[in-house]
Amino acid sequence: MATVKIIPCLDVKDGRVVKGVKFENLRDACDIVEAATAYEAQGADELVILDIAATLERRGTQLEWVRQLAEAVSIPFSVGGGIRTADDMQVLLDLGASRVSINTAAVQEPDLVKQAAARFGSNRLMVAIDGRKNQIGSGKPRLEVVVRGGNESTGLDIVEWARKVEHLGAGALLLTSKDADGTKRGYDLEMTRAVAEAVEIPVIASGGAGTLEHLYAAVTEGKASAVLAASVFHFGELSVREAKEYLASRGISVAL
Repeated sequence: MATVKIIPCLDVKDGRVVKGVKFENLRDACDIVEAATAYEAQGADELVILDIAATLERRGTQLEWVRQLAEAVSIPFSVGGGIRTADDMQVLLDLGASRVSINTAAVQEPDLVKQAAARFGSNRLMVAIDGRKNQIGSGKPRLEVVVRGGNESTGLDIVEWARKVEHLGAGALLLTSKDADGTKRGYDLEMTRAVAEAVEIPVIASGGAGTLEHLYAAVTEGKASAVLAASVFHFGELSVREAKEYLASRGISVAL
């Protein structure tokens, strides 16, 4: 089994790390740089930083905190939110981001994935996919892609979309279940496994982590290559070190 990564996620709004439930009811969690340096000290493999208000506010990613992070940590970090063009990506990569993450922009202009992969390399491009489950008979895909902070339906089937962006050149997928996000009831294993089994590139499971067992299930049942969590780390319920030691004790390969 390949080494599984543990990735804290920092959702940023108004310069602070926040966390909500199902993308709503956000509450303040911590300072960006303080959180990032603490996670590095705990052994995080990388970080994902998302400017969650950028798309809704129709603006670009706030650059100052990207610059601060690059100066504060040495582990890789991905940045997403408000990225619309390859030039936007260039700015973030030049500031020190290891890779960029696009979501709504990829749905609106799929060729952007191809352009970015050709310009920067697939290893520097991640496509984030937010998904929800629809009831059978709804006329919509069972597993559907949503955009704009989960507020807008697309009619796209998640598995088909994942295969498409892989073909266009995405180097990894960040898959978040809107239904599970912030609930601490576990990852959507059906959604995670469906995507992980459909593509060859790494799939990062996101949304719903509440216990160490949830992380294990995301890897063993969901077939995820990495697990991302926010609330349980931000509010001190679990640490990255605890997560790694637990997974190692269950036979999962992690970098200790």
